[in-house]
Amino acid sequence: MTTPAPRRRPPTAQQFVLEELRRAITSGEIKPGMPIRQDALAEQLGVSRVPLREALKTLEGESLVVHHAHRGYFVAELSLAELREVYRIREILEAEAVREAMRGGGAVLGALEEAQEEVEAQAAAADVAAMAAANRRFHFVLFEASGMHRLVRLIATLWDATDAYRSLYYADSISREHVLVEHRAVLDALREGRTEDAVRLLDGHREHAVAALEGLLGEGAGA
Repeated sequence: MTTPAPRRRPPTAQQFVLEELRRAITSGEIKPGMPIRQDALAEQLGVSRVPLREALKTLEGESLVVHHAHRGYFVAELSLAELREVYRIREILEAEAVREAMRGGGAVLGALEEAQEEVEAQAAAADVAAMAAANRRFHFVLFEASGMHRLVRLIATLWDATDAYRSLYYADSISREHVLVEHRAVLDALREGRTEDAVRLLDGHREHAVAALEGLLGEGAGA
């Protein structure tokens, strides 16, 4: 007799609101700098203000939203200088994670290839939010293989800070294709044991994203 799989508990009201808010921000439905209208949002989601406030506090801790006294919550907005700084710090930290991950050989490659299949599928479907999530899984499969948990948490915080901007990049079909090509090149390098080439390819991958965002946002963005 097989043991039935445990039932998945339904999300609490706070979890539901948190997931919906994070999806709206990372998909670009609510864009950087936009206010979060709590009364309208609570009515739209069919919840009270209490779980909404708790979800907003969580997102504030993730740097996805900011609170301004007497004005309320807004989707976090970065200047281009801040955006470049975040990507520069990522370059330093992620290189160390990739090198450490590959010191254990190619054990991570199977999981990385599976993650890339999901990126490819969501790109083909032109689902911006799903592709952003799949792209994040692809990169973090590699980072987490480093076994350096504190480092991975630092990298995750940096990714959280720019999630609202990532959807702007993926909204463009040419950018989505660039992501696929660049991921495939990284995978090829890792399969062949060329870790330093993979690190350089990932550096270029980030640089292309920053350059595209600079073009989309303009020098005055987030100021």
